[in-house]
Order: sequence, then structure tokens, then C-alpha cells
Amino acid sequence: MNSDIAKNIQQLADQYHEMLVKWWHHLHQHPELSFEEHQTRHYLSKQLDKLGIHDQQTVAKTGLLTHIEGKNPKGKTLVLRADMDALPITEENDIPYGSRNKGVMHACGHDVHMTCVLGAAKILRDIRDQWKGTVVILFQPGEEKVPGGARQIVESGILNRYHPDLILGQHVDPTLKAGMVGYRPGKYMASADELYLTVVGRGGHAALPDKVTNTPYIAAKMLTTMEDMVEKETSGGFPSILRFGKVEALGATNIVPDKVTMEGTFRTFDESWRNEIHKKITGMVQNLANHFHARADLEIRKGYPVLENDTASTFKAMTFSAHYLGKDKIISLDLRMTSEDFAYYSRIAPSLYFRLGITAPGQNTIHPLHTSRFNIYEPALSLGTGHLAWLTYSFLQDQ
Repeated sequence: MNSDIAKNIQQLADQYHEMLVKWWHHLHQHPELSFEEHQTRHYLSKQLDKLGIHDQQTVAKTGLLTHIEGKNPKGKTLVLRADMDALPITEENDIPYGSRNKGVMHACGHDVHMTCVLGAAKILRDIRDQWKGTVVILFQPGEEKVPGGARQIVESGILNRYHPDLILGQHVDPTLKAGMVGYRPGKYMASADELYLTVVGRGGHAALPDKVTNTPYIAAKMLTTMEDMVEKETSGGFPSILRFGKVEALGATNIVPDKVTMEGTFRTFDESWRNEIHKKITGMVQNLANHFHARADLEIRKGYPVLENDTASTFKAMTFSAHYLGKDKIISLDLRMTSEDFAYYSRIAPSLYFRLGITAPGQNTIHPLHTSRFNIYEPALSLGTGHLAWLTYSFLQDQ
């Protein structure tokens, strides 16, 4: 590995720190919800133009795609992906760069992801005579909203023209200190499906059981049976979970409602078993409904697939990162039951998704992702940007 290039990238990242902070502050102040990222796209496009990167096109309605060529564009092709959307959360941080869009906040760090990819593009363009190949820059909308922007981009086939050798994505992690990165080869994040169940019967007075359908009892029976089924039949040694977070029965102390609705989530790490359990759940619900002379309407909305990192690329990345950051800065990650639409990219090319530390040294209070007080330690911007540029350079040079 070229230590001179690594040092040069570090110096450039430090040199551009104020610019990175300026970008990040603007993006943080102007968050937009999924597939509404029009101003975000406009801002990113404007910054790319300033960097001399002009060949841009819109993807997935509000996303942006462009590329940079090295001294020999016929080498490898890497895609750097950053998600763009914010969350419907009211920010409570007392900061001068706080959200100006009431009720919307970058509480998941997508503003950081965009900043790092934009910064890496700047650095890689600066040193383009030092590498060969093509770097595709992808700003992807709608990660937070099923079916997700990644699926739209993959299904459009727009990335296929580049024949990518690897697609890279990163996500901030408030449990990691700035300057640290985390990796996990193979399966990393779970699939995620949404369940919507309505149990319908004859409502009425609770004191007249022969005249009513006990819809709350039937719904409860279905809920516990489904959760027990998933727990008992978990496949392949990987965890699975089915939980209902919303149950609504609008009756009264002495009134049995004619309808009970439930909404839940199912997550697993086994795609084949995922499809199998969908069928088992559907069959069980209908059998119970028939047994109690009720009607059950079940909808399973299939969400993001299992996110599986390319194993060989992950181990290479760990080596590259250790050279740039130090061996003690590389962390092995645990499985996560959360999901991420980056998983779709593995359907068209090897992909790698890793975690970026963003917390200050010595910081004890950590505000998690998706909360109104989430924030980052500013030096993480130049650390993350330089690391991403180095990682990209290293993969391009790796033969």
C-alpha cells in the first residue's frame, strides 16, 4: 500500500475540513423527507459543478448520479453511495446550524454521509492522475421509506452500464469514537417486512357472548401464535423476530368491537425462510379465523432484504482501513436486527456497508440515531471523508 498517497489524502481531508463543515451545516439546516429531496439534490449538484464534476443525471426522482475517471478509466469501477433523506423529527439541539425545516431533522446522519461522499469525490478528483478506473458518485433518495430509493435505482438498471466491481456504503455510528470504523463480513443487517392484520366479526354487548364475535380474543390468539411460531422455528442459527407495535380495538368496557387491527414487523437473516414463514403465518391466521367464525385480512408488505457484505471485500477493506487509521481503530460489528435498503445493491454487484465513528473522545452521553438530540463530533467529517477516499483508492489499485 502506498503510504505517500495515504498521507496526501489525510492532508487534503484536513485541508478541506472547513469546506466539509460548511457543506454539512447547510445539509443539516435544510433536511427533506424521503423522495422530497429536491433542494438537497440541487445543492449537491451545485457543489459538484464547483468541483468540476458536470456530467450529472437525476435518478429515482430526487437522487443524483455522476462519475469521475482516473488516468485510465478502463480499470475497476467503484460506486460510492450516500443516502439523502431526513426524518419526521423535531430537532431539540440548541445549535446555530439546527434544522430550519420544522418537524424534519437529519437524525440518522445522512447529512454526514452526503458530506463524506462529496468530500471523497473532491479528493479523488484532485489525485485522479494517481489512480485508474472510474468512481461513480450516487446520492440516493428515500432510504427511510419502503420500498426505498435503492430498489428503484437497481430496478432501473442505470448502474449496470458502469459494470461496478464494488458498491460502497457507510453509516454513522454514535457508539464508535471518531476515527474508528466497524465491519462485519457476510450477513450483517436483517430483512424487514411489515404486517397489517384486521380481524372482523360481529360486535356487540360483552354480556351477550352468543351474539358477538370475540374479536379481541381472536386477535390476541393470532398475535401470540404468530410470535411463538417465529421463535420456535427460527432458521439457520440466525435470529428472527416478529413483534406487533400497534394493536387497536375501539370498543369499551362492555362493548366488543366488530374490528381489531394490528400492525407489526418481521425480521430475519434467511431469505428462503423469510418466504416460507410468510406462507405459514398466512395459513395460520386463516385457520384461526375460520375456527372462530371470523374474517381475517392479512397484508404482508415485503420490505428490505437481508444486507450481506461481500466477504472478500470486507476483509480487504479492514486491511486498507487499518493502514490508514491504525489497527486499533478497526472494530468487528455484531449482527443488527435493523434494516437498510443498501441491501438491494448486492443483487447487481459485490457490496460493502460499514460503520463510521462520529463521537468525541471522552464523550459519555450518547444520543442514539433517530432521536431529537442526535449530533456528531465535527472532526469526524474530515476523518470519514479521508478514510472513504483512501478506501476507494485502495480498491481501485487492488488487482
